[in-house]
Amino acid sequence: MTVQHESPSVSLPTQASGAPSRAPEDGTGNTPGEAVAGPSQRIRRRLERLIGIAATEGNAVTPLVNGDRIFGAMLESIRSAEHTIDMMTFVYWKGDIARDFARALADRARSGVRVRLLLDGFGSRLIEKDLLREMDRAGVTVAWFRRPLYLSPLKQNHRCHRKVLVVDEREAFTGGVGIAEEWCGDARDEHEWRDTHVKVRGPAVDGIAAAFAQNWAECHDELFDDRDRFVEHRPQGDAVVQVVRGSASFGWQDMQTLLRVALESAEKRVRLATAYFAPDDFFVDLICATAARGVEVEILLPGRYTDKRVCQLAGQRYYERLLACGVRIHQYQRTMMHAKIVTVDGVAALIGSTNLNRRSLDHDEEVMLAVLDAGFTQSLDRDYDEDVAHSTLMEEGRWKRRRLGQRVRELGVVPIRRFL
Repeated sequence: MTVQHESPSVSLPTQASGAPSRAPEDGTGNTPGEAVAGPSQRIRRRLERLIGIAATEGNAVTPLVNGDRIFGAMLESIRSAEHTIDMMTFVYWKGDIARDFARALADRARSGVRVRLLLDGFGSRLIEKDLLREMDRAGVTVAWFRRPLYLSPLKQNHRCHRKVLVVDEREAFTGGVGIAEEWCGDARDEHEWRDTHVKVRGPAVDGIAAAFAQNWAECHDELFDDRDRFVEHRPQGDAVVQVVRGSASFGWQDMQTLLRVALESAEKRVRLATAYFAPDDFFVDLICATAARGVEVEILLPGRYTDKRVCQLAGQRYYERLLACGVRIHQYQRTMMHAKIVTVDGVAALIGSTNLNRRSLDHDEEVMLAVLDAGFTQSLDRDYDEDVAHSTLMEEGRWKRRRLGQRVRELGVVPIRRFL
């Protein structure tokens, strides 16, 4: 795999909300009231207006590829904490890495750092009880999001799928990684999952912290204390970042708007990578319509190694239709592909916890970053190229001739696909 390094941020010149317009990135000046020019600026304004969340400037966003780099950076940040640590995750399972995180959190709590850990009541049910006891004795405040035994039936299916770490209110991490041995290593074989996380410094940290606070408020009486400093953020880089939160409720969600804007804004190429691909007909039509405009559309999915075969079958039901539309579908062969990434025209990227399935779009609490930064996006595209080199390209003719048993299994999951 590509050894990831911090890419220099190459961002459009943008203005704070309400500030006078400045020349956009392509050099064509705009006076106030005119439509903005330049692909990044257009995407930014569409997202701000349609989602209603302002993007922030002055961020440094560093991609971290695979467990060795992700866990190392997260643990280093935890161990250097001086004031506060807020962490939440859907998956907290077992293994040495689970113990490493528990001990690092416990150590900082014993040193006087305020440490809060929020675990999903379903996704983290496998955590070792001795780790919970160790953290509790050290002073870590552990809360559970919607433990199944205590929920009404309406809430059972709505989970917290966000992965967030915020340290000293100045540095944050988010992405697709859970705390478990499956993510350790560098995707060298089927035992080391492929994933991407990001480290963020700058004003966007507040948006990521808000994702934690939103879920923490449901689970704990104390929202903040005197150790929260509510710091002012100074510019750390050039990336423009919008933090989008998806909530587990009914109706159209911001995550759906986010993906729709990305697809409908693409002019040259859009690349999607997702661990769980089980869209509805609306999004399949949207992907096909994007390809019909002449946009190169690629989708990277798990191949022979997947932890949810039923979800894979739900997505494979649409392969024939997508391939006929000209969409290129790659199935990753090295290990389980768990990243959640979209890149648009080499200038914008979405990254976070959201998959392209009904569970992420309809049922779960999610968080995604919309990053407008050419350097960051191109770094993700280079990783995508590397992943494609370890993937199998699905061929329309061969897929049409797939076996009857495969077709029957695809049809068999149709009744439950909205829950996948």
